[in-house]
Amino acid sequence: MGNSEQPCLGSQFKISRIQKLIGKRMLDSKRELPCFYLNVPADLTELNKFRRTKSKELKARLSTNDFFFAAMSKAIRSYPLMSAQLAEDSLLISEHINVGFAVAAPQGLVVPVIKETESKNIVAISRDTQELTKKAKSGKLTPDQMSGANIILSSLGMFGTNSFIAVLPQGAVSILAIGKLVSKIVYRNGVYEPRKIMALSLAVDHRIVDGVYAAKFLKLIVDLLENPEMLIS
Repeated sequence: MGNSEQPCLGSQFKISRIQKLIGKRMLDSKRELPCFYLNVPADLTELNKFRRTKSKELKARLSTNDFFFAAMSKAIRSYPLMSAQLAEDSLLISEHINVGFAVAAPQGLVVPVIKETESKNIVAISRDTQELTKKAKSGKLTPDQMSGANIILSSLGMFGTNSFIAVLPQGAVSILAIGKLVSKIVYRNGVYEPRKIMALSLAVDHRIVDGVYAAKFLKLIVDLLENPEMLIS
C-alpha cells in the first residue's frame, strides 16, 4: 500500500514490489545483523538559533537534518570504522563518507544517499538533500542515488514521536534515529533554564564496532550538534 492510498477496515491492498523488497531486507537485517543500541539526549537549543542565523547569512535553506548529516560525516572522519564493511576476515573502510536518510515516498520508504560528504560543506549538503528528497517524492531516484550509505538518518520527530529505535539496513554500519525537539527545564551553569532537547538512538552492527567505539562516536556527534559553529566550513 502506497502512502497515497488510505486503508479502511475490511479492505485489502496489494503489496508493491518496493514494499516486498523493503520487507525482505528488514527481515534479513533482523535475522543476520547482531545490533546493539545506544540512546543519548542532545541539547539543540543553540543549534536552533544558529541554524536560523546561518540560513540568512549564507542565503541557504538549512534544515536541522542538514546539521545532523554534517555532524555524522565529520564524526566518521574521527571514527572511520563507522564506514567499514565486513569482508570475510577483513574490515574494508570506505574511501568516501556517504550518508543516507529515510524518506516516506508514494511508493514506500526509500533511502536517498548524499555521496562524498567529506568533501562538501553544509550548504552543498543541504542542496543535495533538497534535490534527493524531491526526486524521492516524485519516484525519480536512480539505483545509484539509493546505494552505498555508510550511515543513515531516520527522523520521525515531525510526526510527534519523542524517540524510537530504527532497524539497521544491511550494508550500513549504523542508523541514527531522532525524535522531536522537546522543551525541558535543565540545570545548567548554576541555574534552571528551558532548553530544547532531542532524543538520539543509534543502532550499530556489533560485528564491525564495539560499544565503546560507538559510544565515543555518538558522543562526538552530540558535541558537534551542541557546538554547531564547528559544522560550518
